Amino acid sequence: MFNNDFDDDEPFSTANFFNGGVGGLGGRHPFAPLVNPNRQFTEFYRCFPIAMMQSGSERENVNYGGKIILPQSALEKLSQLNISYPMLFRLINPPQNKHTHAGVLEFIAEEGRAYLPQWMMQSLDLEPGQLLEVKNTTLPLGSFVKIQPQSTDFLDISDPKAVLENALRNFSTLTLGDTIQINYNDKIYEITVLNVKPQFEEHAGISIVETDLEVDFAPPVGYVEPSRPVATPSSMSQMVIDDHLTPSDKSGFAAFHGSGQSLRGKGKDVQRTTDSDSTTSSSTVFDSNDDGPLNLPFGQLYFGYPVIPPKDKSDKKDDTSNAFSGAGQSLRGKKSNNSKNSSR
Repeated sequence: MFNNDFDDDEPFSTANFFNGGVGGLGGRHPFAPLVNPNRQFTEFYRCFPIAMMQSGSERENVNYGGKIILPQSALEKLSQLNISYPMLFRLINPPQNKHTHAGVLEFIAEEGRAYLPQWMMQSLDLEPGQLLEVKNTTLPLGSFVKIQPQSTDFLDISDPKAVLENALRNFSTLTLGDTIQINYNDKIYEITVLNVKPQFEEHAGISIVETDLEVDFAPPVGYVEPSRPVATPSSMSQMVIDDHLTPSDKSGFAAFHGSGQSLRGKGKDVQRTTDSDSTTSSSTVFDSNDDGPLNLPFGQLYFGYPVIPPKDKSDKKDDTSNAFSGAGQSLRGKKSNNSKNSSR
């Protein structure tokens, strides 16, 4: 017999069932629609670039970010699911077997359409109007990313890290292998994602929302290392030594360094000159580690010659005192002598 009286003491009574007892519905009305927490959002949309929106000209900055625009019906379906925030999606092009990840900016697209940035259309190899599969997903918070600019023009930016940090605010995710686009000073820069951490094979993407992300830069495509300059002597003393060294001292061999002979001197003069050169070269000794005399004050140069101090003023006075000290003769005296001799 069916009994309509509910017994509160019975754990499996109908009253306890409605009130959230063992096996109950947790206080929810028994005829309310069930929500499956494991249910996944999966929809197909006709994809178009953001520039083809009715207000696409006013959303030019959205074209250089990592977020898409979905219709209002997608928001209604997502609100019925037990999903985590921020909303992240996996975008798949089944014919080409390519995928990427993105966040959502707004739900204002026409029904059956999804608008994507241009770089995302290129990464997925999509044409306007093709079907795109959109699934909600969960990505780990990123800790590291390595990127590579696709042009050396990126080196002209004075502070690339600050520019990149500002540009990544328009992104929610980064996927390995994607070539994103950023806009700086009305110029478009393409950047490829070379590595992300943590990395999982099933999605190869990370979330960059509210996380400390370490960024590493690889050399831009087409960048050539500058050639190294020719090694120069370490000190000025080494330069002076090189100037005073003979060719035989530098290389160990000197062409045409023999002695010559003549018919008169029979090589004596030549031998004397060679001996004098050898004595001067042997007497001149340079120490490559001695930089003492070359530590000159600012504005003074050293040319390897001794400094001769000027003479004292006292020496100049002695020299001028003896000037014009000789005896002189006059023409008149000579005439008088000649006249005396003639008179005799």
